[in-house]
Amino acid sequence: MKRETIEAIIADVRAGRVPELSVADFPAFSEEATAGDPHIGPETLAAIGAALSEADIPTFERALAAMDEGDLAWLGFKVVYDAAAAQANVDNEVTKKYGEVGSADGEPLVFFCNDAKEIVASRELSPRDIFQAKDVTRGPSMHNDQFDGLTWASEPLFGKVRVWLLGASDAAVEVAVLAEHVGFHVIAVDYDPAFLNAERFPGAERIMLHGGNFDELANMPAAPEDYVCVLTRGHMFDPESCVWALQNGVHYVGMMGCAGKNSTVHDLVVGAGISEADWDRVKRPIGLKFGAKTPAELAIAIVAELVDVRYRERYSDEARARHEKSLGRE
Repeated sequence: MKRETIEAIIADVRAGRVPELSVADFPAFSEEATAGDPHIGPETLAAIGAALSEADIPTFERALAAMDEGDLAWLGFKVVYDAAAAQANVDNEVTKKYGEVGSADGEPLVFFCNDAKEIVASRELSPRDIFQAKDVTRGPSMHNDQFDGLTWASEPLFGKVRVWLLGASDAAVEVAVLAEHVGFHVIAVDYDPAFLNAERFPGAERIMLHGGNFDELANMPAAPEDYVCVLTRGHMFDPESCVWALQNGVHYVGMMGCAGKNSTVHDLVVGAGISEADWDRVKRPIGLKFGAKTPAELAIAIVAELVDVRYRERYSDEARARHEKSLGRE
């Protein structure tokens, strides 16, 4: 989410103009994201924009403050397609009952919610609305069809974590698809267009190196919050990749390979000036352990680890403790 997008919405509403909400800024409403759902789509976003008033400005101002503070927060959207059903339905056959009131009203609503479950909205929400509003912290559309007459969507107010895939191997192809699907910004790097191309990496940012090697990698900056997966073809450029990741101080770096190969890489990496302490930061082998063998299986193991690293990085100790308790993993 871009800060200027929210600032423009506030300015338009304050001036009495209808803000133009774009699916580029709110992709949860795009045709791709809403395919097959008859109740939500790009036209829904336009209707939400037309319904905004000055009473909604504090919601967007709270969103700006969250972005300034680096808060883990979302803009949520209550989408009503049958007002009578939304307000009348208080229960279903599976979930518990949330009082004697269904949705608080039959109107669309934009609201703010963060990981601390603070909710800011222009109107009061019913207990059942609050239950579903809090679920925006779990993704763009969790539990959105539990009750008749309405659905829910959300957009994060924080950026995507960048994942560098160093090497356009078959495993990297599979990782790229899964990592993008779970919300990472994927950057694939290689020197051979036969392997690094739009057909193999359609959704990734692609960086083509020159010279038939990874030497140019040294001239490219990575950020401390980035993740790096060392997946070079034939492991030929694993040492250069590890050195680059460690010199850039990335948050996470993992490398594929067996113990024998990793011992050789260790010697080359340390020989390049990397300390033993930094070498120990390299997760090897990369990915969670559950018997994965094929490139697709390895990708599941790797991306599952990336999700876990992101979870531990983003959420406070208190929030993680609550979640671990809910999973029975105290």
